[in-house]
Amino acid sequence: MNAGREALEYRKRYRGVIGVSPKIPIKDTKILSLVYTPGVAAPCMAIARDPAQSYLLSCRGNTVGILTDGSGLFRLGHAGPEAALPVMEGKSVIFKTFAGIDALPICLRTKDPYEFIDTALALSSTFGAFCLEDIASPQSFTITDHLGRGANIPVFNNHGIGVAITVLAALINSMKVVGKDLLNARVVINGAGMAGLASADLLIKAGIKQVVVCDRDGALYKYRLKGMNWIKEEMSQQTNPEKITGDLANAVKGCDVFIGLSVAGALSKAMISTMAEAPVIFALANPTPEILPDAAKEAGALIVATGRSDFPNQVNNSLVFPGVFRGALDVRARTINEEMKIAAARTIAELVSDKELRPEYIIPRGMDFKVPPAVAAAVARAARKTGVAKIEVDPESIAQRTRTLIYEGEPGYRTKEGVT
Repeated sequence: MNAGREALEYRKRYRGVIGVSPKIPIKDTKILSLVYTPGVAAPCMAIARDPAQSYLLSCRGNTVGILTDGSGLFRLGHAGPEAALPVMEGKSVIFKTFAGIDALPICLRTKDPYEFIDTALALSSTFGAFCLEDIASPQSFTITDHLGRGANIPVFNNHGIGVAITVLAALINSMKVVGKDLLNARVVINGAGMAGLASADLLIKAGIKQVVVCDRDGALYKYRLKGMNWIKEEMSQQTNPEKITGDLANAVKGCDVFIGLSVAGALSKAMISTMAEAPVIFALANPTPEILPDAAKEAGALIVATGRSDFPNQVNNSLVFPGVFRGALDVRARTINEEMKIAAARTIAELVSDKELRPEYIIPRGMDFKVPPAVAAAVARAARKTGVAKIEVDPESIAQRTRTLIYEGEPGYRTKEGVT
């Protein structure tokens, strides 16, 4: 049975891969009266007096809404919200497995970004945070920006920022392996969608000076007229300081790093041969990368990463979002700011020791359960340091709780007095 057919049979057998289970088993009327009427009145009245109590007295503090319109799904065009459900379910499984977070898919039937934003804002009182997924650019940027400003909970575009954090982590370690200065590396990103532009933005904010973004019309540069939109215009002001023009083949000449967030076959062996010594190739298009690892190595690449688990160096945002949300939820962060994102990237990079670091191992593997607790603690620490944490929680206790959730599934913080 091929993988596609097996995946269909698996989901058909279980009617999807997630469900809702109570935390408290109801075995008698005493428990029922606490969970429902009349006992439910007490938490309702407490929350009415102080809405912040909803984080402690309901599921809200551990629940994330995964929002999508299905417009950016596997390059299918606007595939629709129903087609996005299996992907969102998969994200829910990763949230629960790696961070103990309950995440609910919310797939909206709308092509209007402002209707999407209004709907999400109306739902925000149910959730501790929003995770945006698979929304096509440029409306993805509009939704992320406006919803982030309007909601009183963190909003994180995993399709963009989640990828960007993973890219930065892998790049930090790649530069160590090739012996080049990260901040002075010349980086070319192919793909000007959400993932590509978000990656460019984060690399620049991390201090990398020379970043060029290419799309199907070539390098983005200031005042380019063809194929532009508002977010490309904005990014053209921040990238390409040398004002490189022309196609991808011209842009990669002499560059140190190629990051592909585009389409299969976009990068050729001939292009790699024109790059700087010991080039680094991140060919992250899925399911087929911009160039296959063997071909990239034959052309002279020292390090090759892809988005696939069947090759070394998988760069995948599943390393990022469980820990980021765990840390943000546990300190009730108002937002997920740049310092928190960069802290997550540096922490992921540091989890590969200098002794382990080599061309075939620049980033932790997807099933490395050390990652979420470390990222959660780093994100919480950065939130506290930058003043966006609403409550004070020791980051190390967050890391320990995350480990407990992963291995034992036990909710709550354990103290001498009980659960807090």
